[in-house]
Amino acid sequence: MKTRALTAAMIVLSACCLKGVAFPQNTASTQRATTGARSAAQQAKEGERRFQANCGRCHNAPESISPREAKAVLQHMRVRAMLSAEDEQLILKFLAP
Repeated sequence: MKTRALTAAMIVLSACCLKGVAFPQNTASTQRATTGARSAAQQAKEGERRFQANCGRCHNAPESISPREAKAVLQHMRVRAMLSAEDEQLILKFLAP
């Protein structure tokens, strides 16, 4: 009897995991859709807010930085600051519009 209950529970858990019910995934396409729905000015403003919340504790915003440099810096700092992909994109819009 215990074996049947355990097997049934494992089947339900597996089904939930496969459907994404138990652990929903935030895919890159979902993040792009969320980010794309905002205007460029809104993205830059949100990027500034996220810069202050995540980066502003240790860094001042640069006066000017090329998009290439900003992207390289963000890629290196993403892991250290535990930034999401959406955070990275919005901060990039703020640093190098």
